[in-house]
Amino acid sequence: MNILVINCGSSSLKYQLINMSDESVLAKGLVERIGIEGSVLKHEIEGMDKVVIKTPMKDHKVALGLVLNALVDEKHGAIKDMSEISAVGHRVVHAGEKFSESVIITDEVLKALEDCIELAPLHNPANLMGIDACKELMPNTPMVAVFDTAFHQTMPKASYIYPLPYELYEKYGVRRYGFHGTSHRYVCQRAADFLGKKLEDLKIITCHLGNGASLAAIENGKCVDTSMGFTPLEGLVMGTRCGDIDPAIVTYIMEKEKLNLEEVNNLLNKKSGVLGISGVSSDFRDIENAAEQGNERAQLALDTFNQRVKKYIGSYVALLGGADVLVFTAGLGENSISNREDICKGLEFMGIEVDPAKNNIRGKDAVVSTDNSKVKVLVIPTNEELMIAQDTLELVK
Repeated sequence: MNILVINCGSSSLKYQLINMSDESVLAKGLVERIGIEGSVLKHEIEGMDKVVIKTPMKDHKVALGLVLNALVDEKHGAIKDMSEISAVGHRVVHAGEKFSESVIITDEVLKALEDCIELAPLHNPANLMGIDACKELMPNTPMVAVFDTAFHQTMPKASYIYPLPYELYEKYGVRRYGFHGTSHRYVCQRAADFLGKKLEDLKIITCHLGNGASLAAIENGKCVDTSMGFTPLEGLVMGTRCGDIDPAIVTYIMEKEKLNLEEVNNLLNKKSGVLGISGVSSDFRDIENAAEQGNERAQLALDTFNQRVKKYIGSYVALLGGADVLVFTAGLGENSISNREDICKGLEFMGIEVDPAKNNIRGKDAVVSTDNSKVKVLVIPTNEELMIAQDTLELVK
């Protein structure tokens, strides 16, 4: 059975076609600049040169049509015809409190996702556009929605409620939802498998560290807390997002800089984080290079990021009453040797000890802790697409 995984952004579309008999990736690609000048499709098949198709794409339906054509193309296709696609799994960012697990997409599900647009105005509309395009072009193919928020729905109320008037939760759903749930779920399961342990027997802290970053505290396979909140702005310092700050700063800056709501929202989401501190870039590789050349603000950005991650790890060890496993994943977590080392430095009293030689790896499953470390420290490359495909297979079987 082949599952097509779709991840739609406002002007982009990522996809993978996965053969679930052996979980191999038959094809993958990225469409960029949908609806704007310079639209391009980059299509890849293992062992073949990347195919680049530049052509106008006015909307997601046109983009998806090109993707499907590429998948069945005689020269660079992965399948003979559309009948070889058994189901489609869609990444959906926000499901509010409506869904705690992946679901077959029905009219009722679509209505629920539309109701969540105000909670994720940048993401859910794009996700819905991808679903609508697939339904039009593949009307007889079953489709599944896999939610970024679903994994965190097991959090106890004390973890997700905000200390605001309770009526705001009741009226508007103002609470912590958490994000990156598909990634946190994948890596905690993979970590247990890798160690030969039962997930239900472990206390795990997962660190999804990239341009967007979050941690999750996981006990017996269930999330009990996570660092992102009502939106993906809360929590860690990120590429361009500020993370946790004193809320009074917002109104203070608005008054001093004469900013309106849209402008201050843009400042917090797109001009802050390590970009704001360093003044160099939101890309940690650029910041690391600048720091090595003596740029003090770049080094400050790295130190601030690492310290915030360390603080969350410490708080989650306390919340869980200890930890068995600490997992690093996503672009930075999987590939930055120095970040992992700096984050774990000083946590030896918690039983977290990193072995510099073992830690000298990038992008593969590995134990990077010392043999004597009470907490196993792992690097686990995330695979959200495979998680989406597995959920889709399970539901459509």
